[in-house]
Amino acid sequence: MPQAATVQQDLAVSNAPADRFRDLSQARQREVFFALPETVRQSLVADMSADQLHAFVRRLDPDEATDVLGVTDEATRTEVLSRLEKNRREKVAFLLEFSPESAAGLMHLNYVTVDVSRGFGEIGARVRRHEERTGRFPTIFVTDGDRLLGELPGQTLAIDEGEVGSLTDYVRETPTVRYDAPDTEVVEVFRSNPERTVAVLDDDGSIFGVIYAADLLRVIEAKAGETLYDFTGVAEEESVLDGPLAKIRSRYKWLVINLGTAFLAAAVVGLFEDTIAAFTLLAVYMPVVAGMGGNAGTQSMAVTVRGVALGQVSLSTGRRVIGNEVIAGAANGTITGVLVAVIATVFNRSPLLGLVLGVSMVLNLVIAGFFGTLIPLVLSRVGKDPATSATIFITTATDVLGFFIFLGLAKVLLGI
Repeated sequence: MPQAATVQQDLAVSNAPADRFRDLSQARQREVFFALPETVRQSLVADMSADQLHAFVRRLDPDEATDVLGVTDEATRTEVLSRLEKNRREKVAFLLEFSPESAAGLMHLNYVTVDVSRGFGEIGARVRRHEERTGRFPTIFVTDGDRLLGELPGQTLAIDEGEVGSLTDYVRETPTVRYDAPDTEVVEVFRSNPERTVAVLDDDGSIFGVIYAADLLRVIEAKAGETLYDFTGVAEEESVLDGPLAKIRSRYKWLVINLGTAFLAAAVVGLFEDTIAAFTLLAVYMPVVAGMGGNAGTQSMAVTVRGVALGQVSLSTGRRVIGNEVIAGAANGTITGVLVAVIATVFNRSPLLGLVLGVSMVLNLVIAGFFGTLIPLVLSRVGKDPATSATIFITTATDVLGFFIFLGLAKVLLGI
């Protein structure tokens, strides 16, 4: 049996991916499809006929069928839905109404509600009927009228009803979110309530659905991927399986912007052309100053982006954070500055060059701490992803100002 990665690559490059997909077993189709990048899923679904698409989704759980039909065109979606049996069609159509990035888009319908007045025998019968109909053991929510009391652990159904007291003695508190809550809020609820299910509520407080901790894994992976893409200037929809033309389209704009900032740094260096020509060792140490500044700025940015994501800091409350990063930059700049100053003094027999390098390192890491913190906060304030394009601005600041300080000090202190 071909490995999953091999099958995914075959589907990504195939001119007829639906034919390749049809050759897979039912279980294999499900495994492979949900491991595919979104762009490849869209290509595959677009190549599938309505008959093939119906044969695939009718065997899936409603939430999985929703994910598949969510990338089809409206006409195909309507046709496939019309062929599903009534109960499944209603559930899938209901789930398709919500954004995949909301609590309702993440939730399952695999639950039953029971009133607190019910006995364990009645609850067990209700659960068995659900299992017979869906093939899945449901989450059991206990209610008092319209009010959710919590979740009843499934193992409690093994208790002899004659030996138990009140049903509330066994109910476990359940965290809740509104159906329109963004997926980021759902993640935060799970951070505070690990290893629990979350009940999704309607406007009136009634139960709308259930979200399991396992469902959050793909959200967390997606968010981590988006952050990585943002840091590197790659479009989040780009996949490793995309062809060269798709990669060119998603990247060239960022590279053009980077090219512009590189010319800005080059223009600053050009101001000191005579200085570099008179003391060529400066050219050797320029990448050291720029590289250390860029790395320090990225470190500050990573910490700040995480703080913004967790709601720990904003532009209005960020003065202390900026101050801390500047102080840390000065301290780290002193440590690395002393090291590079000693190296330059020993190997190049030039204490003045060592002094220039040391002072430049301190000042550039202060700059890195300042801009590495400020830029994500500013981007967040204006409603942009705080990681998006931040590295470009931070690198520009550390390169331009770092070169200006380094070469300016060299011109003054070395008398060139």
